[in-house]
Amino acid sequence: MALHAPVLVLKDSLKRESGARVHHANIQAAKAVADIIRTTLGPRSMLKMLLDAGGGIVVTNDGNAILRELDLAHPAAKSMIELSRTQDEEVGDGTTSVIVLAGEMLHVAQAFIDKNYHPTVICRAYTKALEDAVAVLDKIAMSVDVNDRGTMLGLVKSCISTKFTSQFGDLIADLAIDATTTVGVDLGQGIREVDIKKYIKVEKVPGGQLEDSNVLKGVMINKDVVAPGKMRRKIVNPRIILLDCPLEYKKGENQTNAELMKEEDWEVLLKMEEEYIENICAQILKFKPDLVITEKGLSDLACHFLSKAGVSAIRRLRKTDNNRIAKACGATIVNRPEELQESDVGTRAGLFEVKKFGDEFFSFIVDCKEPKACTVLLRGASKDLLNEVERNLQDAMSVARNILKNPKLLPGGGATELTVSASLKQKSSSIEGIEKWPYEAAALAFEAIPRTLAQNCGLNVIRTMTQLQGKHANAENAWVGIDGSTGEIVDMKDRKIWDSYNVKAQTFKTAIEAACMLLRIDDIVSGIKKKQPPGSGPTQQKPTIETEGDADNEQMIPE
Repeated sequence: MALHAPVLVLKDSLKRESGARVHHANIQAAKAVADIIRTTLGPRSMLKMLLDAGGGIVVTNDGNAILRELDLAHPAAKSMIELSRTQDEEVGDGTTSVIVLAGEMLHVAQAFIDKNYHPTVICRAYTKALEDAVAVLDKIAMSVDVNDRGTMLGLVKSCISTKFTSQFGDLIADLAIDATTTVGVDLGQGIREVDIKKYIKVEKVPGGQLEDSNVLKGVMINKDVVAPGKMRRKIVNPRIILLDCPLEYKKGENQTNAELMKEEDWEVLLKMEEEYIENICAQILKFKPDLVITEKGLSDLACHFLSKAGVSAIRRLRKTDNNRIAKACGATIVNRPEELQESDVGTRAGLFEVKKFGDEFFSFIVDCKEPKACTVLLRGASKDLLNEVERNLQDAMSVARNILKNPKLLPGGGATELTVSASLKQKSSSIEGIEKWPYEAAALAFEAIPRTLAQNCGLNVIRTMTQLQGKHANAENAWVGIDGSTGEIVDMKDRKIWDSYNVKAQTFKTAIEAACMLLRIDDIVSGIKKKQPPGSGPTQQKPTIETEGDADNEQMIPE
């Protein structure tokens, strides 16, 4: 046994080295991802030109849109990209900040890994720092009145000032606020539910000017009526029936053979089909609708009966569009025509109209009373421009939704991060034990956001950061930060540079928790078999068996 002990020591030290190597690789990968999009933070940020798989070109400075197109091999880099996607789905903004902050958190941890600190100790300090950071956010947050349109407009504008569409002034912010206030539903107890994915549809129609974009008080769909010559294309105050069933004769599930003995039997068969469809149409026409919309097919015969009664019809509509129309005009989607009731008919729409844009026809169901779904119609010169405007609009709507759900504000321009950093630095002196140093490093890591802002403005980073740290160290004003457009150090309240509380809190939580997760990885085990080059057959290696003689000759590593 005495002979084998040094061999065990050797293997153990190699294993430890492997763990440290993995930490270094993970930190480097995370830093590489952060460095890619670091320059896209702030109003004066750079743009990135992306070549997608289809050979198309995308020009954007949206962190999530850039990272989505990256094809990275390293698993740690992939998990960093997931952070940005999570942030985008959760709060819709701060996708760049979260990557920059997570990258910095890992970067400052590297020094402690080199000094043989255990990752769990670093993670414990980071978790404590996160709790204290959120407490600081609660302390400096400012409440806002969501019914004050001026304040809301300033807030959304400041949040999308870093985007491409900031040059168009209030336009995008106006669209975002109109859309989110339209679909907001009060759940009671001061809670508002705003579902921007389900009930707000963004329709991009190339042509016209960007200023022609507007939020419709209703829904627009890319469909025309079934029989344009026979059916009305404009109806004022329409009665709308929404169906989820086909208005055609039922086809058999599998092949059926009907044996006809007499010539009249064929006519009887056709008559039965006609009567079935006539019966369905009669049940619908009983409620005197002006417009019938179905998600399934609509036969020529049904079209004839409906147009004869002066009813317009639209077929094969998407389920999501049907749900939006139901929310807008107050109708209920019915699965069987025989179950129709008067309460299922939608009467809240003011106008149904079919318009032509370019070569395509679009149906508008607009002027609805208190619609709970809407369509944002975007016009613009080119598809690329419209795609970028849509990305910015999604961010703006997410910001408006966050404020409606949690009406609290924090200063932008790096002021929040500097305040958090100063508070954590002060608190670190009261922390005992080995966790004090990683805690202090986390406090320094928060300064990455204002530092990056200063870099992207083209300022002298060291001088600017020293001035800002001086102002925040004596806690004279928590709202002092960098105006990203001019590079001046100003009070964020005066310049109306704000951030939503939800976005900031989510950014801090996501970044620190992800940094902790990556730090706790000490080995990467691949389950993928390496492909052998063609022509080389499977070579079997003999297993090597270590004997005591080998152990004698092995190089000993002293403790």
